[in-house]
Amino acid sequence: MKSDLTIQEEFGLRLGLVARLWRAEIDRRLASVGVSESRWLALLHISRLPHGVTQRELAEALGVQGPTLVRTLDRLEAEGLIERRTEAGDRRTKSVHLPAETAHVLQRIEMTAATVRAEILSDISPAEMTTCLRVFDKIAGKLGGAEAAMHLRSDAPMDS
Repeated sequence: MKSDLTIQEEFGLRLGLVARLWRAEIDRRLASVGVSESRWLALLHISRLPHGVTQRELAEALGVQGPTLVRTLDRLEAEGLIERRTEAGDRRTKSVHLPAETAHVLQRIEMTAATVRAEILSDISPAEMTTCLRVFDKIAGKLGGAEAAMHLRSDAPMDS
């Protein structure tokens, strides 16, 4: 039984599908590096957020719950890709830092993301992308994420 979707329903479904496909392509290309989607996304966010981001801030930026993030951070820490430090002002708060040894992994993630982005967007005009970004900003504003959308716009583009 086929149902006719409204344009709004189709937009929502396609938006989710495109985001999943984009991340899956980066994930596929990073398989040889040994970092899964949750790990490379965490590393990218840590590298782009203010130095010494707290675990809570990182969870919010990634849109995940604390316990989910803790498992990812535990694995990254065990591999020496991040360091967690107790904050002096609040011993319950942990901040996340990238050691120098992570630079080569981050470089590979950034290069892979840039390559995928260039391939995907190669035949999309700047005007089309500008229109799309305006639509995304409106949607983010209605969902309470206008500040996050503006942060992403003023920094390097996020590939997720």
